[in-house]
Amino acid sequence: MTNSEFKIQLEKRTVAFSVAVIKMLRKIPGGLESKNIREQVMRSATAVGANYREANRAESSADFVHKIGVVAKEASESEYWITLLHELYPHVKEVASVLAEAGELTRVFDKIRRTMIERSTKKLSTCKLAN
Repeated sequence: MTNSEFKIQLEKRTVAFSVAVIKMLRKIPGGLESKNIREQVMRSATAVGANYREANRAESSADFVHKIGVVAKEASESEYWITLLHELYPHVKEVASVLAEAGELTRVFDKIRRTMIERSTKKLSTCKLAN
């Protein structure tokens, strides 16, 4: 799979994640105790895909690293809020699968960020050695 194909697939995956979260939230009982959590999940989960699209249109490698870091943070935040929903509403079966996907996306985006930082560091080292 090429880098471009990977980006397209991951963009589609983040859209699917947002849709799954929205559908899951429809099944979470309303009430004071879940209102804030539902709103937080909605914001952070939909921000994963939106920010990833933005990262893919970054103006430089440094801009990409910064933006992909934001994506990783949003994915991690989503994972946190969905974990709370899982603890509060274990009977809602969709929560477990959405939680698993949030965890996988967090790991993917963390790995992308680390890889880009390592490449930048190696490139800087190579440039310094050449001079």
